[in-house]
Amino acid sequence: MKAEERWQARFRASRMTLPAWARQAPNRSIYRSNATGTWEVYAWDRATGAVRQVTDRPKGTAYAAIDPAGQWIYWFADTDGDEFGTWWRQPFAGGPSEPAAPGLPPGQPGGIALSATGLAAISLASEGTFRIHLVHPGAPAELLYEHAEAAWVTDMSLDGSLIAINHGEYGDFRRPALRVVDQHGETVGELYDGPDKGVHGLRFAPVLGDRRLLTLHERRQRHEPLVWDPVTDEQREIWLKDPGDLAAEWFDDGRGLLIVRDHRARSYLHRYDLAGGVLTLIDTPHGVIDEAAPRPGGHIEYSWSSGSRPPVIRSSNGQVVLNAGGPPAPPSVPVEDLDVEGPGGRIHALVSKPETGAAPHPAVFLMHGGPTDHDRDAFSPEVAAWVDAGFAVVRVNYRGSTGYGSAWRDALHGDVGHIELADIAAVRQALVDRGTIDPARLILAGTAWGGYLSLLGLGVQPGLWAAGIAAVPIACHQTCYEDEAESLRAYQRALLGGSPDEQPERYAFCSPITYVDQIKSPLLILAGENDTRCPLRQIEKYVAKLAEHGREHELYTYGAIRGSLVVAERIAQTALQLEFARKHVHVG
Repeated sequence: MKAEERWQARFRASRMTLPAWARQAPNRSIYRSNATGTWEVYAWDRATGAVRQVTDRPKGTAYAAIDPAGQWIYWFADTDGDEFGTWWRQPFAGGPSEPAAPGLPPGQPGGIALSATGLAAISLASEGTFRIHLVHPGAPAELLYEHAEAAWVTDMSLDGSLIAINHGEYGDFRRPALRVVDQHGETVGELYDGPDKGVHGLRFAPVLGDRRLLTLHERRQRHEPLVWDPVTDEQREIWLKDPGDLAAEWFDDGRGLLIVRDHRARSYLHRYDLAGGVLTLIDTPHGVIDEAAPRPGGHIEYSWSSGSRPPVIRSSNGQVVLNAGGPPAPPSVPVEDLDVEGPGGRIHALVSKPETGAAPHPAVFLMHGGPTDHDRDAFSPEVAAWVDAGFAVVRVNYRGSTGYGSAWRDALHGDVGHIELADIAAVRQALVDRGTIDPARLILAGTAWGGYLSLLGLGVQPGLWAAGIAAVPIACHQTCYEDEAESLRAYQRALLGGSPDEQPERYAFCSPITYVDQIKSPLLILAGENDTRCPLRQIEKYVAKLAEHGREHELYTYGAIRGSLVVAERIAQTALQLEFARKHVHVG
């Protein structure tokens, strides 16, 4: 297979998310798949093996849920991929679709929680306000919660009596507090560990009448599980000696927890017995687990991949759970770890080298879309395409990345962008010194926050990069704030210490548009016309500045915020980026 056919085949290979099942009807499951070329929702009856496609939308479907009784499938329907719309639902067995909450005004999605009684709690944001609505079967929606600071529903107890809400009322969307309310909105209990330690709600115990809520706290400088009774305020912290950030999920009997430990870009599964406090490692292949959940009977289903091996839905009983269909994605090269001493501590990076061509290689520094994210040893069609094209791919888990503890994640003290670029420059220098990469043939690239770093890097580090590629980037923090979704405004206020009116100098200092005149290298920008996260107007403003200063650039626009939900769009964008790179960087 030729290189171009191989990298495109990876995008076209059918993929699927981990099936989610109804708590009280575990044979009824839903998942999302790109089998048709667009990510859509599917229903799977495990008892009969029947699979049917539930949604069929031109820009794809990103959010879906199934109620605990297995009667209804819910999904969020936006307009032209702009993440502004309403929730719909359809019977599990099929039939006409209907609005999940008739008469509810549209908004930006903030989550949905469903009970076994048919009660639903729906989070939506619009017009500078975050609202949570309670929807009783056959009745108009009721306003349960409203606030100007970001808030979202995390879960509802099976009987519908308790609703868990994360909120930023105390001033920090990045480190939220957790409140449990009743159906009238009255507070039952609250967890708040102070301004530097967030508490994140996960799931209520999957047992009728059980009030316990599984949460994550940060009392020891990382995410760790906590079981909390909001009525009595009884708390049970679960501590592991092993390093890494932790996530957790209930076993179906409520007696144990599945703990997912993420350490140095790999994942590990453990079972924690609540009665005896015994921790047991669950054997899984070396790589990354994107999602994991216990099934009735005690075995675990999980979505797994590695840098060299494509995704598969596995079970701890050794079986493949469900095949996404079609030919599998061609494999890629394994990932190598790199540790570099940087200005703020040890930086962990991942390096993927081409199988042909001698070092030093041309390289693309492909920055992740955080800062609330990190790169892992997971299969990536984008990374594999660059490697096939003869480039080494370097991914840096700079300060601000998750997965390395709270202190590393929270290290962005006002100098947003500049701190991350200092870490990227340190990794760049280390690889140049080792002879791995050619300093004259380096591209800085990324999507969302990674795209922002690409624009900023070309402006403040003009001598380090031969070219830049920025997909849906932040180009001007102030203009972006004016146009973006409410949840993103709340996040920017938390990250930059206030609004543009409160922190004008900081917004300007951290904005790529401030440094346009210093750019020396050609730049490719990709922008979504309906993007509410990194809106088009601020990118157009930046492009006008590039033209004003005579800087070489190309602009590509497409019709949705989520081109990644449409396989053909992802292929087109990747081909455009590879063509741009070859035009400006020689590949031997």
